[in-house]
Amino acid sequence: MTGQARKSATDDRQLQALEALGEQLRRLRARQRLSVVALSVRAGLGRTTVSKALNGASVPSEETIIALSAVLRADPAPLLLLRSEAQAGSRTSERVHPKRSADRTTSTVVHAFERRYRQYVANRHEKLSVIGLDLARPDRSCWPLDAAYLSLDLAVASDHSSAGLVMDEMERAGGGVSAEQALSESQRVLIRGHAGSGKTTLLQWLAVGAARQNLPAELSHLNEHIPFVLPLRTLARTSNFPDPLSYLAAINCPLKAAQPAGWADGVMSSGQGLLLIDGVDEVAQEKRPRTREWLLDLLAAYPSNQFVVTTRPTAVPDGWLADFGFGELTVQPMSVRDVSVFITRWHDAARAGSSGDEEREQLGELEMKLRETVRSQHGLSQMTTTPLLCALVCALHRDRHGHLPHGRMELYSAALSMLLHRRDHERNIQPEGLRISERQSMRLLQRLAYWMVDNGQAEISRTDALHHISEALPSMPEVAGQGDDNSVLDHLVERSGVLRAPDDDTIDFVHRTFQDYLAAKAAIDARNIGVLVKNAHDDRWEDIVRMAVAHASPSDAAKILERLVSRGDRNTANRGLRARLHLLAAACVDYATELDPAMREEVDKRTVALLPPRSLEEGRTLASAGKVILELLPGPEGLDEDEAEAVTYTAGLIGGGAAIGVLKKYCTYGKGMVPWYIQMHWNHFDIGEYAKEVLARVTELPTLHIQSLEQLDELDNLRVPGNLSFSGDFDAEQIKKALARTEIHTLSLHRNDVIEGAEFLEEYQTLRSLTLDSCHRVNDLSFLPRTSISTLCLWLEPWEELAGLKGISNIKHLDINTVLPYAHLDEVPMSADLRSLELGFRTASGTSLRGVSRWENLTRLSIFTHHGYEHFAEISSLGNLQSLELFGWDIGTSLKLLSPMPKLRRLRLANVRELDAAVLHERFPGLRELRLSSPGAKIDLSSLAGMSELQIDVRNAVEVLGADQFPVGSVTVYPRPRD
Repeated sequence: MTGQARKSATDDRQLQALEALGEQLRRLRARQRLSVVALSVRAGLGRTTVSKALNGASVPSEETIIALSAVLRADPAPLLLLRSEAQAGSRTSERVHPKRSADRTTSTVVHAFERRYRQYVANRHEKLSVIGLDLARPDRSCWPLDAAYLSLDLAVASDHSSAGLVMDEMERAGGGVSAEQALSESQRVLIRGHAGSGKTTLLQWLAVGAARQNLPAELSHLNEHIPFVLPLRTLARTSNFPDPLSYLAAINCPLKAAQPAGWADGVMSSGQGLLLIDGVDEVAQEKRPRTREWLLDLLAAYPSNQFVVTTRPTAVPDGWLADFGFGELTVQPMSVRDVSVFITRWHDAARAGSSGDEEREQLGELEMKLRETVRSQHGLSQMTTTPLLCALVCALHRDRHGHLPHGRMELYSAALSMLLHRRDHERNIQPEGLRISERQSMRLLQRLAYWMVDNGQAEISRTDALHHISEALPSMPEVAGQGDDNSVLDHLVERSGVLRAPDDDTIDFVHRTFQDYLAAKAAIDARNIGVLVKNAHDDRWEDIVRMAVAHASPSDAAKILERLVSRGDRNTANRGLRARLHLLAAACVDYATELDPAMREEVDKRTVALLPPRSLEEGRTLASAGKVILELLPGPEGLDEDEAEAVTYTAGLIGGGAAIGVLKKYCTYGKGMVPWYIQMHWNHFDIGEYAKEVLARVTELPTLHIQSLEQLDELDNLRVPGNLSFSGDFDAEQIKKALARTEIHTLSLHRNDVIEGAEFLEEYQTLRSLTLDSCHRVNDLSFLPRTSISTLCLWLEPWEELAGLKGISNIKHLDINTVLPYAHLDEVPMSADLRSLELGFRTASGTSLRGVSRWENLTRLSIFTHHGYEHFAEISSLGNLQSLELFGWDIGTSLKLLSPMPKLRRLRLANVRELDAAVLHERFPGLRELRLSSPGAKIDLSSLAGMSELQIDVRNAVEVLGADQFPVGSVTVYPRPRD
């Protein structure tokens, strides 16, 4: 054997030993049900060190092996032997996944490539394009993502508890949670949001943070991940969706040829992939089932990676990916505070690129004026609900010297005019080369936009774009005389501010809203009313149809509405499509400049048939039609509780002065969730006006959520309830100011990095419940025994740093959703005699249920379960348990592990697809209440008909069968089906 061959054989043995060592450590960790975070905390090691040892990325030290063995309760000798074999005579410190290469030098290559790739992702996505930031210098129309990013608030869509987020958690956080917290709670998330709401920016921010490994504490577990940004608008242009090997090629990454063999597969196989999949709505409807299958194939092959998928709200049905563990979240409109922050950041960025002191002074004056205008003019609230609209408002306010257009369509029109022509003309900029008028540019852009929409594409190849321009040039001799199709296209890309070229062969619009606006104008100019109505069911055409009505003459607008109504009327067999078309007609009414009253009456008749809404989902659908719905929303008289709840939720989503008028009617309606929904949207209205006109009139507020100092100042004008929630960096004195206004019973503190301790709460002896959610500087709970607090909720708290746990004996209700540094519950150092215990997603994923029986007086248990939850059967030994709530996946299998529990009366199950009556009969003979959350599923209750005393509540199922086999009133279905 040659020296080289012997060296190669030695290298192979070392790699195999390293692989075997990692596999052994992973198996031991799985047996102990420890997360990487929990393992690193308990072993006293860095998370990166533990991750590398588990994945075989490097040869761990002897100290690391010994520390890990102690935590994993394993004999260190076999592990140390494998380590010795892996190291034998070698300085190899980096490992390559075997599929990448068997060559020893490849490990260094992979390491170097990943550094290059991370840097590429950071460079590629670190700038955010902001429309109109600097009209004189298009090259300055970007700002750093770090400064531009505004954390989105995400609301739970329906009852998708698969995300680990249910209504209780949504209520704690004031109607929504931050994107950072939501993503920390779930490995798989589908995010819905309207155009310009910030979905793509969120993915950019995640990609850059993961690439730079500097994500915030809630998402620090993603810092070791490799981000893959996969825009579906680009992927859909090919015949097949890519596998990991083709990711870089599919997005035309310049590093595609440099990636080591098997690199992407190795990343995904190790669970270190962060897949950021943007824009399901930008895939043609007929391709979306194939898109879903592609996602499911990825999940089947690489289940341990992080997936974040975005879409417009109506592009896919509710629960589209719920069967596969995806939680669904919806982007909330920007709050008043968000808008204020955005205005400041926009003008700061503009000042950074200004030419002198005079311009900076003018920008300061414009900022102050705009801030006051937004506060005082209710009409602007509809024009500043998303980052895109805010950017347009800021740009136009600057461009028009403090004057703004009225209405959204005027805003788009003015923005296009600004970008296409006025920025050069009014600033005396004489562009070199071609001179194309605004009107000529609009015609050419309309042609491209309409072709892209008609062909279901969000991008167009340069070849296709040149083809359409060359077709137009013969009828535009003034333009054709200046240059050929190539020069015209280059001019539009370089000078219009509306088109861009992501790469050498791709053209797209800077934002899809402009594409839709121009396509709608093209459709009206060509009188393609039939095409508009024919495609009205397609979510990608909804905005185009609305804008077409705005562009149209009164007679053409009436024709569009008439045909929409008629098409809806004909669809008697498909109620969903019928409702969608009639609601789109209602939304179009708000866009029509002039409309025959008889036509409006016909539209209203169809809309009233859909009222009142009976669920939050129906409320969201109605709200998408716009403020025209507010005129049709009924008062509380004669409404059932679920209808009143949905009406107040709908009005709050729409917002504006008219919405305040609707909500005032419900101020004395104290049933159900109505008071909660009324206060939930406070931050989306003018703070002072909403407090005076609405909140001050509410008979009894259930909880008051405070998110700004301006809201805090309004407490003097309100009847402050005994339940308060604070989100943000409030200090102890500010919190005490609010507590002085009431007899406090429940206090929740969310995302607070200022408050250093909660000892000041000792003086409030009426306080019964405390929630600490991401309050990372509160690390001592020894004050709790000196309070009357009996309910404690700890969310995303650094448990390993908490002091005083052993002395806590007065807690009766404990809710934990943070990674615990314990393998099992019996290691938790708390002597409290609990009556209620909740274990959230983060806790349940790293700590087993062994020891849950130590709390023998538990009457309620709520846990996020998962496949193979270790020691799950120990629940059966809780002889006093009366209520059991299970969230997550594979619940049916988990229930079969239990022994009979005769005292259990209430059972709540999430993500139920089918029921096993035998299991329920045998395990829970005394069951009296059953709640099922079944998003997107068809549920058959027939198998439970023998349990005649059972009260059943079914939520969000597509269809419920067998309810007629139970006594009247025994089965409640939400939302209630319509006749």
